[in-house]
Parts: sequence; structure tokens; C-alpha cells
Amino acid sequence: MSDSQVTIKLTSDEALVLSHWLEKLQATDLSRVVDDPAVWAPIHRIAGTLDKVLPGLFASDYSQQLEAARQRLRSED
Repeated sequence: MSDSQVTIKLTSDEALVLSHWLEKLQATDLSRVVDDPAVWAPIHRIAGTLDKVLPGLFASDYSQQLEAARQRLRSED
């Protein structure tokens, strides 16, 4: 198999909501959710990348930003 890379594009709302979910996932007993250790490498890479590119993760109004992003994404359905 080749070592080519895949690019995934997310809106800032999608990235924020996904980042929060990945943090919750990583803080749980992951063996119940992810039964294949090979999945951890991409999960950690995605979470790490999101942490680097999301400036609002440590903002004082993070909770409000997250909830607003969730609401906007829910309204897209």
C-alpha cells in the first residue's frame, strides 16, 4: 500500500465539535469503543492536528463557542 496522504476539509464549526468529541473519546475507556489498536494512530493524529489549528480551545468562552457551533451544525440538517 502506498504512503500517500488524505486531506480532509472541515468547517471551523465541524472541527470544533469533532475536537471536543475526540477529547471526550480519549478520556474514556477507549477499549469499549475502539477495539482495534491500529485506529489509535489516526485518532491521535487528527486530535493533535485539531488542537494546533483551533485557536478557541483555551478561550474563556470556549463552552459558548462550542454550543454555538453545535447549534449551527444541527440547523444544517
